[in-house]
Amino acid sequence: MNFDRSNSQLVDALNVIPIGSQTFSKSYYSLPQGVSPLFLQSGCGSQVTDIDGNNYTDFVNSLLAISLGYCDPDVDAAVTKQLVHGVSFSLPHPMETELAQLLVKHIPCAEKVRFGKNGTDATSAAIRLARAFTGREHIAVCGYHGWQDWYIGSTTRNLGVPAAVSALTHPFSFNQFEQVKQIFDEVNGELAAIILEPMNIAYPEPGFLEQLRVFCDENNIVLIFDETITGFRFDLGGAQRLFGVTPDLATFGKGMANGFPISAIVGKDSIMAKMEDIFFSGTFGGETLSITAAIATIKKMEQQNAPEKIAELGSFLIDQVSQLITELELEQYIAISGHPSWSFLHFHNGTNYDATQLKSLFIQKMVENGFLIMGSHNLSLSHSKEDIERLISCYRKVLPELKNVDETMMFEQAFKGELIKAVFKVR
Repeated sequence: MNFDRSNSQLVDALNVIPIGSQTFSKSYYSLPQGVSPLFLQSGCGSQVTDIDGNNYTDFVNSLLAISLGYCDPDVDAAVTKQLVHGVSFSLPHPMETELAQLLVKHIPCAEKVRFGKNGTDATSAAIRLARAFTGREHIAVCGYHGWQDWYIGSTTRNLGVPAAVSALTHPFSFNQFEQVKQIFDEVNGELAAIILEPMNIAYPEPGFLEQLRVFCDENNIVLIFDETITGFRFDLGGAQRLFGVTPDLATFGKGMANGFPISAIVGKDSIMAKMEDIFFSGTFGGETLSITAAIATIKKMEQQNAPEKIAELGSFLIDQVSQLITELELEQYIAISGHPSWSFLHFHNGTNYDATQLKSLFIQKMVENGFLIMGSHNLSLSHSKEDIERLISCYRKVLPELKNVDETMMFEQAFKGELIKAVFKVR
């Protein structure tokens, strides 16, 4: 494969754009430069084409923002129809109410709704609401919740965040309820909120989410589920409906509009009423193309039982990969976990090379075989069983190569690019 245009475009981009991308996870940090595409130009269904004309089956799906498939005809038709009537107006559009009603219909905790443009908008609004509602400032966090100071100050990417802000946010590990109680004690009970992804790489252990719900009720803490990814992917009502635990507030985004920029914060009326007192306001919150896309996406998900179909395909994928790992005796090198619609490959250190080296080689080999994948299976409704079968067939060829390269100490001969770089680890 030739990546001359990608490599040249990166040089041009770096001259005017830090890291050459708007998103760390879409940049050369996440793909080995020189042996993979760095810029895409088009997509249709589960397929994408890079700027050098190479074609791939895409298992990244714009970091899970594509839920139905690229250029879904029903969503695109609805957006095209709205475009001739206008995009942003001087007053609210009735479709804002229509979309809010759809969210209230499906999401257990949703009594009132407000819109933003990305996940960070929604999670930051949820934290401000929780602080306003409780009169407290400390936050317990688990998972990834965006780039704003209140969250990112608790990670290794905290440069530029005031120490006083960082001190108010306290990370805990998923499925570790005792850590939550410890944080509560350390801040003398002054917790405004507990915010977490209700699932990411692992399922919640029996009772974990329920314990959080009871603990928040007993101590007047706002429980927030960040469903930016899990919403409309695990279930039309989010992970909260799938797992039967209802938070006080929840945030949605990513795939709810099949790639169009929109997010939502939803929750109990008593807490959402504080929206009238705090300041959460944006010119483009009511932008009609994204709202139209969200309505069309959710209605198509309803009609086609999208979460169920995606989960069925993803379960087949996880079963096949698990069998392959056992059959090929690759347990030392790789494992798989997660929900069927969003599963993860975990790369382990080998005997002679570390996980970053082996993952970089994996991505190179997958690209050579026509797959765009960064280590997780981000499925959309457009993926077919044939796509999955071809992926498994490719794994059968590529995964043993990692083991062989490690055992024969031939990494330098096999890998031709630059190693991927970690941004920070939160899952």
